[in-house]
Amino acid sequence: MKASQFLISTLKEAPTDAEVVSHKLMMRAGMIKKLGAGIYNYMPMGLRVIRKVEAIVREEMNRAGAVELTMPVVQPAELWQETGRFDKMGPELLRIKDRHDRDYVVQPTSEEVVTDIARQEIKSYKQLPKNFYQIQTKFRDERRPRFGLMRGREFIMKDAYSFDRDQDAAKASYQVMAQAYRRIFDRFGLTYRAVAADSGAIGGDLSEEFQVIAATGEDAIVYCPTSDYAANMEKAEALAPVPVVSRAAPEATAQAAMEKIATPGKSTCADVAALLQVPLTSTVKSLVLATDEMDEQGAVKKTQVWLLLLRGDHDMNEVKVGKLPGLEGFRFATVPEIEVHFGAKPGYLGPIGLRQPVRLVADRDVAVMADWICGANEEDFHIRGVNWGRDLPEPDLVADIRNVVEGDASPDGRGVLAIERGIEVGHVFYLGTKYSRAMNATFLDVNGKPQFMEMGCYGIGVTRLPAAAIEQNHDDRGIIWPDALAPFTVVLCPISPDRFPDVKSAADALYQELLAAGVDVILDDRNERPGAMFADWELIGVPHRVNIGDRGLKEGVVEYQHRRDSAPTSVPLADIASLLLGRLKA
Repeated sequence: MKASQFLISTLKEAPTDAEVVSHKLMMRAGMIKKLGAGIYNYMPMGLRVIRKVEAIVREEMNRAGAVELTMPVVQPAELWQETGRFDKMGPELLRIKDRHDRDYVVQPTSEEVVTDIARQEIKSYKQLPKNFYQIQTKFRDERRPRFGLMRGREFIMKDAYSFDRDQDAAKASYQVMAQAYRRIFDRFGLTYRAVAADSGAIGGDLSEEFQVIAATGEDAIVYCPTSDYAANMEKAEALAPVPVVSRAAPEATAQAAMEKIATPGKSTCADVAALLQVPLTSTVKSLVLATDEMDEQGAVKKTQVWLLLLRGDHDMNEVKVGKLPGLEGFRFATVPEIEVHFGAKPGYLGPIGLRQPVRLVADRDVAVMADWICGANEEDFHIRGVNWGRDLPEPDLVADIRNVVEGDASPDGRGVLAIERGIEVGHVFYLGTKYSRAMNATFLDVNGKPQFMEMGCYGIGVTRLPAAAIEQNHDDRGIIWPDALAPFTVVLCPISPDRFPDVKSAADALYQELLAAGVDVILDDRNERPGAMFADWELIGVPHRVNIGDRGLKEGVVEYQHRRDSAPTSVPLADIASLLLGRLKA
């Protein structure tokens, strides 16, 4: 490609609505153009990156035995009504009607359609396993689309769906995909982590997110630097504390008498700890939740109030709490509900002296504490010296209900946990029979009986991935693409070729040589000033640049500069092609 034939439309300044680095740089580099809220044109420079992502994904999916197809962007509502998602999914699902007043959706995902294909085409266990995938446009009607391609409304995604005869076979298919994803992300040339993720209502442990590491990432990734443990914050846990076998054990022995103390205006654990000059870890915070039981008409017929106790320096993990028996679909209690049960307002609550009974859940770290401090259920007062068994009954339930913190012991016992930020760009997930049961997708097993197909789903955010790559790889001059993702791998920059015929001929000859060798090269033949030309390519982020000037050619050399290099290096003209080919193969 020659630059004069291509479209290069760089900007000195990013639009005012561009917030994160990737959004700013993709707009400035002319890779995307905003069409509407969360909707972008993929411009030629950006589309080349997207196509390279797609090519790697397609090669590895095919290598793993998946079969490509394409499912419609606009899908009949009937299939979504079979699974209940037409009504259950929120306003993120774009619902439309055709001229005949029939309901359709603009797909954010395709479980229903692919399950419909499977139930029509797969009749026997002999046809299993199967894995169908597509690379397709999706739409999610985000309430606040932002950050460019990081959280747009229209996006491109690779989604794959496996079908198997039983759980063991489904788990084997899952592992095939998990390994394929590792090959894909290795080829992208990005620093990433595969982390254990929460499986939601389906349950089970087969769920992994693939996170590109970036300081601006929206997700917290928990990992152990000295072991293979890694999980997202929703799933992560620390090494469980040693349970107290007996309240007479030394670690649980009461050392102080329980007493009520004045803490005027001190409604947080941190304020109380500072007032009493004690560690924050000796305080316990009280969180009040509620669960509602509904009648057939959808009205609340019964409400259960719950008190959760966490150490003062810990935060509640809502995903973990929502998976506890009885706490599915919990909400935070209202102030009137709190006052009825505790006789006090939030800030001074505790488990002692309740007005109405509640269900008591203690985090497992709180369950092994002694002489702790909590609210007295009276404004401006707390209680210290609280101990299980002596001052209040054992909790109804002890569970891991907190977010881990940096420095916690790793659950595998092989070090301590660290936390870094990441951007989710892929997810592999075991679905089980959730969709096959809802849509009656069965096959005849070896015994001739119908069985529901076991499913898995596997997604990669194709248009999100370039944005994540930029968040990880940039500097004050612009983007720094890995070779595998760059819109062009090499750029040739002849300096004043209109004035120096030797420069033009040398650039043309090198360009043809690299093309013949299969290098993805662009020749900048625009006759731009050197400073402006170099600034364009540094902004765009092409990883390998060769500067060809009259002065260097007189000495038989050109200048090579990798995008990460601070200065160019002189290389003999006769050697530059082999140097580039060697760098590209490394």
